[in-house]
Order: sequence, then C-alpha cells, then structure tokens
Amino acid sequence: MIHFVNALIPILVLIALGYLLNKAKFLSAQTWAGIEKLTYFVMFPALLINTLASQQIDGAPWPTMLLIIFLVLTITSATLIALHLLPNNDSPAEFTSIFQGGVRFNTYIALSISGAYFGAEGLALASIGAGFMIPMINFLCVGVFVFYGKKEARSAKVFIKQLVMNPLIIGCAIGALLSITGIGLPGVTLQITEIIGRAALPLGLLAVGAALRPELVKGHFSAIVKSSVVQFLFKPVLILVLCFAFGLEGVAAGVLLIAFISPTASSAYILARQLGGDLESMASIITLQTLIAFLVMPLWAWYWFM
Repeated sequence: MIHFVNALIPILVLIALGYLLNKAKFLSAQTWAGIEKLTYFVMFPALLINTLASQQIDGAPWPTMLLIIFLVLTITSATLIALHLLPNNDSPAEFTSIFQGGVRFNTYIALSISGAYFGAEGLALASIGAGFMIPMINFLCVGVFVFYGKKEARSAKVFIKQLVMNPLIIGCAIGALLSITGIGLPGVTLQITEIIGRAALPLGLLAVGAALRPELVKGHFSAIVKSSVVQFLFKPVLILVLCFAFGLEGVAAGVLLIAFISPTASSAYILARQLGGDLESMASIITLQTLIAFLVMPLWAWYWFM
C-alpha cells in the first residue's frame, strides 16, 4: 500500500496547492475559470488523443473492460434512480447532484494515480478505460438532467448538443479512431499533442483544488452521504465482483478500480450550472468527496493489491 500512498501524495499536494493559492487570491476567480476552461477544452482532449492514438489496443483486454464499465455504470445509475423513486426529501435538482456524485469520476485524479502507480502501461489502460467511460457517463448525466433539470434542459436538442459538443467525448472519439484505423498521430502531431497534453493533469489538479468549497458542505449532509456511499462503497464492491466474475486482473483491473473509487469530477459543477442543477449541493459533494477519497483510496488499494 505504501507505493500507492506515495503515488497519491504529489496529487494531494497539487490539489492542496490549488486550494491555498485560491484562498490567498494569488489568481483571480476569472483566471482560475480560464485555467479550468483551457484544461477542459484543449489540454485534456489533447492528452486523450495522444494517449489513445498512440496505443495498440489489440493486445489490451478492452472488451472485458468495456463490459465491466458498462455494467457498473448501468447498475449504479439504475440503483440511484430506484432509490430516488422511493419516498425521500431530495428535490429533483438535488437528485441530479447526487446522481453526478455517484456516477462521475475525476479523470485528472484517476489518470494521475494510474500513471504514477502503474507507469506508462497504467496510463495507457486508464486512458482506454476513460475513452469508454466518458461518453457513457455524459450520456447518463445529461439524460438525468433532461428528466430532472430545469425546464429548458428537458429537450432532445439540449441532450444531443451536450453530447456532440463535449470536448472529452470528441477527444476520445478522435483518439480511438486514430488507433483503430492504425493511422496514429503522423509526423509532428504526436509531439504537439504530447506537449499540450502534458500540462493537462497538473493544471487540472490545481483547478480541482481551487474549486473546493468547504464552506458549502454544511446543510448538504444527506446528498453527500448518499452520493459518497455509492462512490466509495457500492461501486468498488461491484468492481471487485465483476472483475472476479469475468477474470479481469492485473493492471487493467487496477486502473478500473482506481477510476471507480476516484471522487466525482469538478466538471459536474459546470454541467449543473448549464442545465439547472443544485449548485450548492454539487459543490459540497465535489469538495467532501475529494477529501474523503484520499482516506478511502489507500484502504481499497491495500485490500486490492495486498
């Protein structure tokens, strides 16, 4: 487990640094928003394109990974919706936050830990997994907003636009296409995407820290607990069962576990703002899950890798 903790420490330090820099007002709120936007729309898609396009997925157990990802996300989504249909005090807007908090994963954290712990193979397999997960997660989350978000979001046009224009989905699609066709990244494009993508993870982690809002946690305890139980208990147990059932092991299984025990993504707040979610509950879930993750993830790693 000590190796996993050592892989976590630089990531935790970057997140803490982002939080402290924001608290000290080292950069303006507009600058942090610009960093987040640049990372989300340019640098991270470049990282996905570079990593996916450079991989030969023929030897990777991607069919099994895809099946397990599909089952985990489908079962988790169905469980969350079923629980919401039971008598409870969650408003429709708050439920969208609980749903995103239980389904999404922080790609910056997942890829950083996978690369730090498993090396280049871990980053490559984690990127393949992300290439499957990101489109499906966005499909599910946007779909929930169509049913439970503000009235303007409840349309097929909004649903299609959010999926088609998502930069991470576009990056995954381009990278996967370049890999499957064998084209790869010709000439200098490999170096260009590598240089741009290299900045995605550190800047993304700084932005995660800057987005933390501990002051909003109070008053949203119920939403935090519900989403976190799903995120840090239900999904990891499901992963353990499915990996055992389908015989997936080694680095491929490890990177899936890391992804599914990572805290929810800060991009969940962006989607909530666009489609009429509960912004305070979403911010509180992101904040506390990010803190909880660094206590829970080593425990799961100890169990998984012991």
